[in-house]
Amino acid sequence: MSNVIAGAQLYTVREFTNTIEDVEETLKKVADIGYKAVQISGFGPVDMGEVANICEGEGLDVAATHKGWASFKDDLDAVIEEHKIMGCKHPAIGGLKSEYNRNKDGVKRFIDELIPVAEKLKEAGMDFSYHNHSHELIQYDGKTWLGMLYEQAPKDILKAEIDTYWIQAGGGDPAQWIRMCSGREPLVHFKDMVVSPEKETRFAEVGEGNLNWEAIVEACENGGVEYALVEQDNCYERDPFESLAISYRNMKEMGIS
Repeated sequence: MSNVIAGAQLYTVREFTNTIEDVEETLKKVADIGYKAVQISGFGPVDMGEVANICEGEGLDVAATHKGWASFKDDLDAVIEEHKIMGCKHPAIGGLKSEYNRNKDGVKRFIDELIPVAEKLKEAGMDFSYHNHSHELIQYDGKTWLGMLYEQAPKDILKAEIDTYWIQAGGGDPAQWIRMCSGREPLVHFKDMVVSPEKETRFAEVGEGNLNWEAIVEACENGGVEYALVEQDNCYERDPFESLAISYRNMKEMGIS
């Protein structure tokens, strides 16, 4: 059995987290599926203290969050306090504006802005992770933007939250990227990719698509990953809770639960 813990990235069920009543029902469903942790993202204007209490009651760790970069830059004290309330050590961002990650000069700009943020988070017992999409694999002078980011930012300043689908969509190898980020990746997004009969590339439940999960899981176990967080941006005609359940069952067969 793997030491990696299965979690649900709640962006998957964002249509069901607009009110505290919705959140309570959603977290119960997620816990009933078998998940032990969640990542909070895409919530409506709800009180995070109440969310923390519901999570505790359902036996769910708040493994991570996704917040906008502006929140970290402009309201860091509030971000830290909110994460203390939730007992969450791994705040993260879901991405950056194009002024940062669509040109190589944006790498240094982001790192320079990140250093004081990360240092203050570290003092509070937290770290900071970056979640990628496919466009961070655009190459500049033979190097990807994401590769330059992890090459230039010290491990104690920046952690990785590799997204398996988006790495594959950008032409990369998810397992290889997880291995490259070994020792700096508390979080990985588990997300599969499938090709439809209409030749459309689609998001898929973990284990239902074409990604090399044996290699991905091995890389996670060897790289010190704490949480494998299931995110499915679009479940199409399927109920997203059913999608989360399918992913969980398949991950359990892989040894992650």
